[in-house]
Amino acid sequence: MTQNMPSSMPPVRGTLTPNRALADLTWLRVGGPADWLFQPADAQDLADFLAALDPSVAVFPMGVGSNLIVRDGGLRAVVVRLGRGFNAIEVQEGRVVAGAAALDAHVARKAADAGLDLTFLRTIPGAVGGAVRMNAGCYGHYVADVLQDIQIVTRDGHLETVSAAALDLRYRQSSLPEGAVIISATFRAPSGDPQTLHDKMAEQIAKRDASQPTRDRSAGSTFRNPAGFSSTGRADDSHELKAWKVIDDAGMRGATRGGAQMSPMHSNFMINIGGATAADLEELGEEVRNRVFEHSKITLEWEIKRVGERLAEKQ
Repeated sequence: MTQNMPSSMPPVRGTLTPNRALADLTWLRVGGPADWLFQPADAQDLADFLAALDPSVAVFPMGVGSNLIVRDGGLRAVVVRLGRGFNAIEVQEGRVVAGAAALDAHVARKAADAGLDLTFLRTIPGAVGGAVRMNAGCYGHYVADVLQDIQIVTRDGHLETVSAAALDLRYRQSSLPEGAVIISATFRAPSGDPQTLHDKMAEQIAKRDASQPTRDRSAGSTFRNPAGFSSTGRADDSHELKAWKVIDDAGMRGATRGGAQMSPMHSNFMINIGGATAADLEELGEEVRNRVFEHSKITLEWEIKRVGERLAEKQ
């Protein structure tokens, strides 16, 4: 535990674990421990904890780890991971209210059952909180298109509702107060025939499985597409440039470092082929960025979030 991290913490009704390894909580299965992992029982438990927590202690909200590299030295923070108390999905009068821990795929299916079209969420890995935070999207549709508002607990323990407009949603980005934890989101979705919506999702899954390494340990797209998107995150097909194409052009499809590889199936997917460290993955990603810049003068931006300390920094 770090020197400035308190040895005693506020009482909780959920689970608070010191020095908790995070590798098994991420899709890439790498990374060191968090100083503390907090799994709140409910929103009030989370609010009470944050209100009582020393303001100098960093808080890192973590979803299901689908778009995350935790560095090998771990994370000097209280990691907040929402569980069953935050995964409810309710459909009401053209709206879908989903807890932040609800999986995107489950939200899409339940919405379709009710004749509401959130089908673009079906193939997005992860949970609602992360989808909102990064304005997730595919097939030309984005969270920004359907989000009404979110509910958050602020770093000082207040429950607030924030409108979609206030989030400044843009391509793979949003603006949230530092340390705030999303606890639920409300979507307004267009109507559709339930069977047609389910058929559409089945086609999307088949297309994804045919073109992406869905059975490998990955974190989805490694880099953002380099250009051609509006401020709301919608693709502009007249200028769109794909990350996988510039990676291919730089000769980095299938490139490896240690146990990390740029997938031969889809070159913008970084995979753990066995025994990779977080350093392997991040260093391979930086090598890809350097090679792409050398070849095309394009600077790729990471889409995978990288957090924590490298081992050398921790020592």
